[in-house]
Amino acid sequence: MLTRRRFVQGALAAAALPQVADARPARPRHRSADLRVALVGLGGRGLELLSLLRARAGVSVSVLCDVDEQALTQARATTGRTEVDLDTDYRHVLEREDVDAVLLATPDHWHALQTLWALRAGKDVYVEAPLTQTEDEGRRVLAAARSARRVVGSARAGPNPVALSWLREGHLGAVRLVRAVVYSPQPSLGKVDKNQRIPDAIDYDLWCGPATLAPLRRARLHHDWRYRWDTGSGELGSAGIEMLSAALHLSGAEAAPPSVLALGARLGYADDGETPNCQLVHFGYAPVPIVCELRGLPRDRAAQDGDWALAMDDCLGVRRGVVVEAEGGLLRLDAEGARAVDTQGNELWNMVVERMGGPRADLEGWLADVEARRVEEALARLERARLAALLVQRAGVAQRLAAAREPDPLREGLQTCAPLCEAAERLLLHLAANEVDTKATPLRLSTRLEYDSAETCTNDPVAARLATREYREPYVLPSGA
Repeated sequence: MLTRRRFVQGALAAAALPQVADARPARPRHRSADLRVALVGLGGRGLELLSLLRARAGVSVSVLCDVDEQALTQARATTGRTEVDLDTDYRHVLEREDVDAVLLATPDHWHALQTLWALRAGKDVYVEAPLTQTEDEGRRVLAAARSARRVVGSARAGPNPVALSWLREGHLGAVRLVRAVVYSPQPSLGKVDKNQRIPDAIDYDLWCGPATLAPLRRARLHHDWRYRWDTGSGELGSAGIEMLSAALHLSGAEAAPPSVLALGARLGYADDGETPNCQLVHFGYAPVPIVCELRGLPRDRAAQDGDWALAMDDCLGVRRGVVVEAEGGLLRLDAEGARAVDTQGNELWNMVVERMGGPRADLEGWLADVEARRVEEALARLERARLAALLVQRAGVAQRLAAAREPDPLREGLQTCAPLCEAAERLLLHLAANEVDTKATPLRLSTRLEYDSAETCTNDPVAARLATREYREPYVLPSGA
């Protein structure tokens, strides 16, 4: 574990990092030299990235970093290389001359700060989705990457390009709506009745970082952080951002949505999570709106006693993917491929695709940009990643400001949004099948949040404030970033 002296030294080092405008230029590497990387965060996705990095020619892992010492030693054991360095403090990693780039597989609340620090230290960055936890952070990271001329990549790039091209060739006519479907099992996290002990191997202060240093009130520190507003972005920011990214590409949207309307709640059990396990969101793009449908419960109450992953509903034939609704039919995209049907259900086109994305494709794309120093192309992709994260963020803000509505008032509140009216009726039937009493534990409906071209909420000052967050010293955003 870190001593107090080492912690203070690290904090001072971080405070002394160069300004983005003066970030270290990219050091030219000989063609035969490996890209030297640090992998930060060694949970499930971090270990997956480590496996990919080990198999990738031209890449050398210099250091592994995690606040959990046990995770560090276990990860190094998987590499079979005892010479791989370990560190519990990310700030020390940034001081190393043998690190050209960092890969971040850390909780959402750390993404922006770790990315900005890395840019100031002259490193390229790969960060797991969502790019940032707040809108303000997303704008800062994009500006910092542009100023530093570094390659910053984020996961979940978009749909298969062949399917995108087929749609844009006009085979289905005008697109009317794009639906992101996230029917992803969310069993209860359980509910504890007292503060939980932090294992000795974990530096909890560093784990919390910019978030509140509060006692742990859930059974698992790792993984379940994503279902707390202070540290995560819910299932939408985890499983759903891939679908939202694809939806942005398929709809043709190139900016933030001018309005957002959301309804949802955490229903079916009482646990230590906060984010919704069922949610509908309307992003008011014109002429092609995006609707997101999130469900975490299986198809009915009986299915809760089995494997939830095998018992999820589908929406228009898709469980986790995107459905494009056009004047000439539907285009469905998911892990199985892409399938198009006309308005009568007759198949028009069918192809098997590897996936809409996936960690290998995301990582390879970023590595190719780093190796070729394709900064401008990477910046364009970074803006798409920022917009996908922004959809998650606005959906979260709307949900946090939503008010409880019983079914009939809920229907009345949705009269001006036809796509959500239809989806809400299906959601109510789904909840009834799971024996959820929506009068006793109602869904919550937001007002329609309106945004201007500067991405500022114009009709709710609380929503405008939630576009940023409070940061705990010394884990604050760098001045000028």
